[in-house]
Amino acid sequence: MIGLGTILNVAGIVAGGLLGCGCGRFLKERYQDTLNMACGVSVLFIGIAGALQGMLSIQDGALSSGRSMLVVACLALGALLGELLNLEDKFERFGQWLKIRTGNAGERSFVEGFVTASLTVSIGAMAIVGSIQDGIFGDFSILATKAVLDLIIVLVMTCSMGKGCIFSAIPVGCFQGAMTLLARLIRPLMTDAALANLSLIGSILIFCVGLNLVWGKKVRVANLLPSIVIAVILAFLPISL
Repeated sequence: MIGLGTILNVAGIVAGGLLGCGCGRFLKERYQDTLNMACGVSVLFIGIAGALQGMLSIQDGALSSGRSMLVVACLALGALLGELLNLEDKFERFGQWLKIRTGNAGERSFVEGFVTASLTVSIGAMAIVGSIQDGIFGDFSILATKAVLDLIIVLVMTCSMGKGCIFSAIPVGCFQGAMTLLARLIRPLMTDAALANLSLIGSILIFCVGLNLVWGKKVRVANLLPSIVIAVILAFLPISL
């Protein structure tokens, strides 16, 4: 069944969120704060691991780094475009709308939880590759694996940040569902080079989410999302960065 992967992923996020709500209400505030810090550190290292995998290579038996200019170009151009579109504000306004419409107007961290969880589980090559595989071949194995990972991530986040994290299922469902439906059109664009660029920049954005979790909101990550599109575009240009 085409689309089953996205359904499983959304169900995993909702299940993780509901479990997190059940566990979170029994945790004192200091436990929630420590759990939030632990979650932030975990996200930092997930981002670092992905970024280093994309930037480091072994040449002639020695470790070497590269693609620094690609990172600078994607993030700089993406930041300018993101600020022009003001995606962060739109994300937060949608979060505020959800907060009111779902009867959670009194929950202080609802919007923060929604935005943070959405950015954490939506960014990455697994979502795109898994959606394409699901849309063309009906193979939902990648998205099923992502569903398990997202369940754990959202469970921990919901314990410390509240119900807003559950609603990260909405952008995931919309994004992956659209990718699945458009899989045949998108597949030619997802070359090995494009996926490598996307994975590298996506990992750096996940690292930025971790920064915000540990040290408070320092980076407007949603305004950096166009960097991912630019990373894919640069994979098709006859230049080496």
